[in-house]
Amino acid sequence: MGGAIEQRRMVRKRDLEIALSRIPPHPSPKAYLEQYTIPPEVAAEMLYIAAYTYDDIVGKRVVDLGCGTGRLAIGAALLGAEEVVGVDLDEAAVRTAYESAKELGVGKKASWVIGDIEAIRGGFDTVLQNPPFGVQRRAADRAFLSKALNVGSRIYSLHKGGNRKFIERFIEERGGRVTDVIPLELSIPHVFEFHSKRKHVVKVELYRAERLSCVAQ
Repeated sequence: MGGAIEQRRMVRKRDLEIALSRIPPHPSPKAYLEQYTIPPEVAAEMLYIAAYTYDDIVGKRVVDLGCGTGRLAIGAALLGAEEVVGVDLDEAAVRTAYESAKELGVGKKASWVIGDIEAIRGGFDTVLQNPPFGVQRRAADRAFLSKALNVGSRIYSLHKGGNRKFIERFIEERGGRVTDVIPLELSIPHVFEFHSKRKHVVKVELYRAERLSCVAQ
């Protein structure tokens, strides 16, 4: 298949899902880091909204914070991003992303960083992220939101449902503005020993935000 779907014209969402499903899930997820691989259908929906509702992907510089195996970053490249950067602490996940980008024909567009999100410097048109929800580590998603507002003009961030007032206030206090909140469902498979179900469906919300001013440090 290679990079056959990469083009500037509109791509079918189903074709994008199929491409993203070829990217393996996290090879060795850790519970305390909440390393759940974003499902292909959710990643495709998120990317489709960013690309075709708001024109925040095609021809843009995109960064994926906490990229895991790279489904969001690679998907952005397939949809026509000019350049994508993915960063994650987990070396095995980043190596999977690197190999998958090559296999799907977008290896030359993608750069990968093994490290903390604070390693990212500079400015990007668009930030994509599926941060930890803060279930295992309280407030773990706040560092991701702060960093996203620091380096990106447009932010797409996935969060557990029910926290809208807090997230909107958090973003506004850091020079941003939430422009849209889209409800989605995230299917989490049985990954860790404490999971009691074969599959657990979590109600989540995709936040789109714009940076309006410099972020307070």
